[in-house]
Amino acid sequence: SDARSHCLPNAGRGAKVRPFVTTESAAMPSPTLANDPTTAIRDIATRIEAALIEVRRDLHAHPELAFQEVRTSGVVARELTRLGIEHKTGVAKTGVVGMIHGGRPGPVLIIRADMDALPIHEQTGLPYASTIDGKMHACGHDIHTTTLLGVAEVLRDLAPQLAGTVKLVFQPAEEAIGGMKVMIEEGVLQGPKVDLALGFHNHPGAAAGTFEFTRGPGLAAADTFTITVNGVSGHAAQPHNSVDPIVAAAHLITQLQTVVSREVNPLHPAVVTIGAIHGGEAHNIIPDSVTFKGTVRTLHDAARDAAEAAIRRLCAGTLVGLRVNCDVEYNRGVPPLVNDDRVIDPTIAAVRRQFGDVVHEKPPSMGAEDFALMSQMVPSFQLGIGSGAPGGTAGLHNSKYNPDEACIALGVQALS
Repeated sequence: SDARSHCLPNAGRGAKVRPFVTTESAAMPSPTLANDPTTAIRDIATRIEAALIEVRRDLHAHPELAFQEVRTSGVVARELTRLGIEHKTGVAKTGVVGMIHGGRPGPVLIIRADMDALPIHEQTGLPYASTIDGKMHACGHDIHTTTLLGVAEVLRDLAPQLAGTVKLVFQPAEEAIGGMKVMIEEGVLQGPKVDLALGFHNHPGAAAGTFEFTRGPGLAAADTFTITVNGVSGHAAQPHNSVDPIVAAAHLITQLQTVVSREVNPLHPAVVTIGAIHGGEAHNIIPDSVTFKGTVRTLHDAARDAAEAAIRRLCAGTLVGLRVNCDVEYNRGVPPLVNDDRVIDPTIAAVRRQFGDVVHEKPPSMGAEDFALMSQMVPSFQLGIGSGAPGGTAGLHNSKYNPDEACIALGVQALS
């Protein structure tokens, strides 16, 4: 590494992180750039589009789950090496961080892409469909990784014109809601200290060539709970000699639906969903216990606190009303992803200069992701990139999800 290389500190967990590598043999091109950067960006993105699609299809055929993105990070490192971009591997186990230095001093901006796939069996029938049973890039992280590689090439060529530094963050384990936490613990926001962060996600519900943004909370806090209802087992024909946890659990699940309707400010969106329930083994035995699991999604701290308090109170109340005792395990997950106007406004203005009036404001989503952790620490914004094909595209986390690959080069232009 040369004097400009910055090693991220190995904070926490004793992680071993490789230093940035520079490739002296990789020739740094010196293209003749147009006076208008929008033209240069468009020309470079158009030139590399076919190669980017090849990379994306290769990644799509070889999906890897959270913290297992060894091959994927190898492809990223290979491409950054080819481009002569200094980078570090082994961040948060399988993450990669690249660095592009502008020709003049200025702020440090992170652009982040996630890399992991989902445990879904692909049913698209595409020639480049997943070659691994039960694993699929059904959320488009192959699109994201490839898009950021394209941004890396564009910004490398534009580096002499840039004021500041760009960190290219290829993050593992977003689907596990764990990768960003480890990256932050290992110092991704330091060395040099980050001032701004830009994330992005493809949106199959919006046409390729369009872009979306949300002001303020754009994605929800995601909390989880596991509740075990403990009763007394007995014969199904003699329920009076037992304490039935199944009936109690049924009452409690119904009561939990009042958390949103009667406990949370109606102007603060909230969701309480039960996703699993298990209890009993036979048709003629009342079991000792029933366990069910769920999630709480909120956009505001007050709603988050109110929902947790109500769930705990309703569970405690079953002891008096239904004679069962509830064990409650409640875990706070990622916070809301808060988009900051200081990043939104210049980003949207730049995208409109590049493409025209194709950027639209949209309401928040109750989905969640761990880029939210970064948004708590530095001014951040997650740009929505339309990936829908003509005639419609299956939604995210769907076994037939197949985005319009035109969104890659368009995303490269927008982010650049």
